[in-house]
Amino acid sequence: MGRLYDATCGRWFTAWYGSMIQRIDDKGLRETRREVLNQASGRVLEVGSGTGANISLYPPAVDLVLSEPDPHMQRALRGKLAEPESRQAELVQAGAEDLPFADDSFDCVACTMVLCTMPDPVAGLAEVARVLKPGGKLLFLEHVRSKNPKLAWAQDRLERPWRFVADGCHCNRDSLALIEGSPLTVSSSKQGTMPFSPPLVKPLVYGSAVLDS
Repeated sequence: MGRLYDATCGRWFTAWYGSMIQRIDDKGLRETRREVLNQASGRVLEVGSGTGANISLYPPAVDLVLSEPDPHMQRALRGKLAEPESRQAELVQAGAEDLPFADDSFDCVACTMVLCTMPDPVAGLAEVARVLKPGGKLLFLEHVRSKNPKLAWAQDRLERPWRFVADGCHCNRDSLALIEGSPLTVSSSKQGTMPFSPPLVKPLVYGSAVLDS
């Protein structure tokens, strides 16, 4: 989107996104997040941590690392981690396509509402596989392209303007197919809907994938 977007809409989007995600979570999405993230264990990398909606939902014993490329989101994350009741976590500024970690560094990687905005999700998932230990898990929760032809048509038609106002989000991206085409093997997936959200981003898929040993 460039520097102009980052200095204007990017700043506004971060503020809007944090409050909107909290409202969506309050309407029921938080429990779906918790269901997914409760499977995390060991050393965990969260890719695209946004404003930190997941931080309190991980099991207490995990060793948590948060990665986020956007500087505005980074500031929000630092503020959340500085709150007295916040859990401890390491924070790094990095995009999914170029993770600054050695091979086989993590037992688990989590991404929620992230694949839709990755500039190169194929490269991002390849990096996820690289930093996962053999047998490690990817936990995902993503809005996806609708299976309803009319809604999918609308997602295709409105993808470009939506991508501009939603900070690079591709509302018609088939994220489950991308995971299935990656080095990971999907072990479970469920369909759902995102509460309190526009129809373009209501269809959800969530579950886990494993890096074969």
